Amino acid sequence: MLQHLHPPAPTDAASEAHRHAYNRAFEELDLPWHWDAATFARLQPSGRAGIRHWIEAEQPHLLRAYGIDFLLDLVQATQARCHARLELAAPARTPSTPRLAA
Repeated sequence: MLQHLHPPAPTDAASEAHRHAYNRAFEELDLPWHWDAATFARLQPSGRAGIRHWIEAEQPHLLRAYGIDFLLDLVQATQARCHARLELAAPARTPSTPRLAA
């Protein structure tokens, strides 16, 4: 029964890399947030609008001190930097490692 309430979240490697980069960004920004795979899967299709909605619903107290666009820009810029660092730190592909189609 609970399976119907919380469908399994997709966990492809690219999505997981982005989710980990968001969680790393939250740590760097001293935000006590953590997105599990299900939360990220719910937010990801909506992009910036999904993150906006999450902040407004889950962290509304921050909006008394910061503008929503400032928070979104800060989180996304930090996530992009963290994602780039994670990509650089990822092990190099070997010829036997399959590549995803572009």
